[in-house]
Amino acid sequence: MLRSSAFAGAAAWGGHAGRFALDLVLPPQCPTCDRVVAQPGQFCAACFRRADFIIEPCCRRCGVAFGSIGEAGLGRTCGACLERPPSWQRARAAFSYDDFSRQLILPLKYADRTENARFLALHMARAGAVLLEECDLLLPVPLHRKRLFSRRYNQAALLARHVGRIAGRTLLVDGLVRTRATRSLASCPAAERAAAISGAIECRPDRLEALRGRRVLLVDDVLTTGSTAAACALALLQAGVAAVDLLVAARAAPHLPRVASDTR
Repeated sequence: MLRSSAFAGAAAWGGHAGRFALDLVLPPQCPTCDRVVAQPGQFCAACFRRADFIIEPCCRRCGVAFGSIGEAGLGRTCGACLERPPSWQRARAAFSYDDFSRQLILPLKYADRTENARFLALHMARAGAVLLEECDLLLPVPLHRKRLFSRRYNQAALLARHVGRIAGRTLLVDGLVRTRATRSLASCPAAERAAAISGAIECRPDRLEALRGRRVLLVDDVLTTGSTAAACALALLQAGVAAVDLLVAARAAPHLPRVASDTR
């Protein structure tokens, strides 16, 4: 017992020493401005003040931030979700989608900054702690194979993998498939996006048994109009999952103009 404890202590000391040595050579940097910070994954003080974290109160259905508890009301559901409830049950986002969060998400998405996925996942795990505690499986929103080939990775899958590791949840990376390519949806209004994505996402036939009766947490980078997430949730519900929740890195405010970002 003492011997194993000694070995464990030596291993822990070795790990700390290795981290200290690495930090001397390559000091941890703020992921948005590259200033040196105390620990990996931290914002510097200036960037922390700029970050628009989404915290309570927020809409329980779509995750959009309310201005106050009074605005949230007893039902904590925004007017848009009351008028047209989404096909998923609950959604949470780590950040508002703005100039600041785009500095983390767009390089991940288009510039091979895959290291940003782990940082974003830390904040997603914080924002979606309740959803993660209650889910059975994590599923990323899929890319069509043509876009996956050109981009070489699915940023939603990277986020889901890191969130799963942080929260200790099971990841089913290929539960959903995009059966046809869709044109860029970035500048399209909500109705046009919904029409374009309708019927383009299905559950893989060989994953139906793994999905049936499970509570699924769908993972993506940005929630804008919700058309893609809705198509995924509908496919999952038709396949017999018990419920679908949604966790994203950032949530665009419904009343703000859309930014050319979510092209899927």
